Amino acid sequence: MLKKIPHTYVIVFGLIVFCAILTWIIPGGEFAREKMTVNGIEREIVKSDSFRFIESNRQTWQIFTAFFEGFLRTSNIIAFILMIGGAFWIMNESKAIDIGIYRFLDSAKKWEKSEFLKRIGVHNIILVSIMFLFSLFGAVFGMSEETIAFTIIFVPLAISMGYDSIVGVSLCFVAAALGFAGAFLNPFTVGIAQGLSHLPLFSGIEYRIFMWVVINVIGFVFVLRYASLIRRNPEKSPVFEEDKYWRDKSAGITEKVDSKVPASAWYSFFFLVISLLLFSVKYPISSVMLGNSKMVLPLVPFSSVLFLLSGILSLRKKIQYYILVLLTFTVVFLVIGVMAFEWYIMEIASLFLALGIFSGIAMGKSPNEITKLFLEGAKDIMSAALIVGLAGGIIIILENGKIIDTILYYASQSIKDIGKAGSVSVMYIIQTGLNIFIPSGSSKAALTIPMMSQFSDLIGVSRQATVVAFQLGDGFTNLITPVSGVLIGVLGVARIPFEKWFRWVLPLVLILFIAGFLLLLPTVFFKLNGF
Repeated sequence: MLKKIPHTYVIVFGLIVFCAILTWIIPGGEFAREKMTVNGIEREIVKSDSFRFIESNRQTWQIFTAFFEGFLRTSNIIAFILMIGGAFWIMNESKAIDIGIYRFLDSAKKWEKSEFLKRIGVHNIILVSIMFLFSLFGAVFGMSEETIAFTIIFVPLAISMGYDSIVGVSLCFVAAALGFAGAFLNPFTVGIAQGLSHLPLFSGIEYRIFMWVVINVIGFVFVLRYASLIRRNPEKSPVFEEDKYWRDKSAGITEKVDSKVPASAWYSFFFLVISLLLFSVKYPISSVMLGNSKMVLPLVPFSSVLFLLSGILSLRKKIQYYILVLLTFTVVFLVIGVMAFEWYIMEIASLFLALGIFSGIAMGKSPNEITKLFLEGAKDIMSAALIVGLAGGIIIILENGKIIDTILYYASQSIKDIGKAGSVSVMYIIQTGLNIFIPSGSSKAALTIPMMSQFSDLIGVSRQATVVAFQLGDGFTNLITPVSGVLIGVLGVARIPFEKWFRWVLPLVLILFIAGFLLLLPTVFFKLNGF
């Protein structure tokens, strides 16, 4: 008889206990830090050759306080998840997403009448198109936390198409992670690492684009093969039982719902139009940075005009169509905000909260009804928020135990006297290992790149190769590390147990890890532009 698989909370708490045990085995140590301006932003970085052993701070009862401290550390993501859950619950009251999926699937059936599209596979085209878009977002501006919101959209879509929640998560989260790993313009990984290495910003972009293509091909093929298997036999899905929640929600998707457009919908529309008009006057031109290139475009006015036209057309048909327009332009302004105004979690969460409130107003709901729906949504997604706080306790234990710098010091010492290819490979392994405990790319760059780049000079390896080792090592394990609040948040929203996700994604991570080794070799043995 098989033992019952531990709950995700049990697994994460077990990792906290394991890290506490490590603080009794690994001696305490620390590097000196100094401040340095990188790409116009002041960052604290490690000083090379400054490591010293210090008194250990062994963790005991702190395994219990780690939950509280983890909540404080990840409070932004927790608040983001709760606000997203509440906002979408309000919006879903209209069944707008259900109708959107119904119309989308109905259109997909019409596309299958084309012999060419039918031979390729309409579903394959849809899956690849969505994954390509999110991978591009990951490669260009490091999309990560935003995928939590999109999970609520793509999991029901995948279920309705005959797939499972794993495929739904793959469409946004896995795709963005692939793009993040193979990034060519990501300012949070490539940009910071190159700045710390004193390299021209986003130099070597040609080879990085090649890496991005290779990584995408591997990831997309893996997901498509799995999706094909599940569509033929849904019961083979490891989350078939868990997906009953989503199947019940998507059962009976129909357009036979109340589609009357109340007067309040028009009032909310005019209020938004006036607000966007003022926003357009304040920001007639937006500057978008793509690598070293700067584009100046009228993004806000142009998007506002499109919203005006789309809103009028949708309100003349169904309230659900108008709410779908609200959702669409929420995503549009999210992208504009991130790329042009450096929005982060607070602004994005506020944007989706506004989506929920204006959806409620458009449906004619009273303030009390909107509040009640928001609380129901927050309650429904509470478990996802709680697990993010618990997972945040892992890094708290390691930091308070003073062993992260010691681990880095021992790892850096292991690189000596093993040749160019061996050194770069070990750097890659070190970055991969550290990413399991420190998923923040910018933090890890500040911790490791100052030492690694100088060491690469001593062994005759391009600093660009060191940045590539960091980039690849920083990317792949984002798909699997329980320390990542984004991963844990996405799985919580999708209702996928961590242990089942781990078993599914592990083969992909291993394949990508091996591919990373192969992609590193040309940076050592060939003369590449920018290297």
